Amino acid sequence: MNSKMFHLLMDQCENIAVRDVYISAPKDSPNTDGIHIGNSNKVKISNCYIATGDDCISMGAGTTNINISSILCGPGHGISIGSLGKYKGEKDVRGISVRNCTFTNTTNGLRIKTWARLSVPTTVSNVTFADVRVNNVKNPIIIDQFYCPHSLCSHQGESAVQIKGVKFIDIKGSSSSQVGVDVQCSKSKPCQNIQFSGLDLTLAGTTQPAAASCSNANNKFLGINQVPSLPAS
Repeated sequence: MNSKMFHLLMDQCENIAVRDVYISAPKDSPNTDGIHIGNSNKVKISNCYIATGDDCISMGAGTTNINISSILCGPGHGISIGSLGKYKGEKDVRGISVRNCTFTNTTNGLRIKTWARLSVPTTVSNVTFADVRVNNVKNPIIIDQFYCPHSLCSHQGESAVQIKGVKFIDIKGSSSSQVGVDVQCSKSKPCQNIQFSGLDLTLAGTTQPAAASCSNANNKFLGINQVPSLPAS
């Protein structure tokens, strides 16, 4: 409870299991990630309740073969991969599975974020987000390759992080903003093979469909009766 920064931090770890953990911090507390994983392999996180002022779970560079399931998140900034591409020597991120999670009143739901200016080349691949419920979430699905959280950084430039092979399956619920699917990728390294299926995202408090906005991305909206079904032209 109320950690000054990360509540749980795993770095250079392997074969770790975290389950049945309760984490709590005020919603306006900065940098209070619930669980952060970096440079680690084979980590399982399940059946946790996380309410913080930052990411419920964040995954940094060198994170591989991560299985996250049955997480209740909110308030907070959701479950994030990144931010990536800021430091030299960053290793790739791959083999991430996030399933059966619920986000309530969070800033983000499912997020991948990379720095743009002076970004270091790495790769994010083989990522699956599935069976997720969002309740009044500002950004249910977001890929942001122009991440810039403070005035000292810059949105200018292009990210050198390659994002590919990401699936969003059965993401359902309500968005507190018009755009429920926001995919903004790098011109120099466009996102590849981004797939959406079984989406059902409406504006909070209404039956109006949420919109999708995609840029510099090879994306596919698979199947019929999805909401949104296609990105805005």
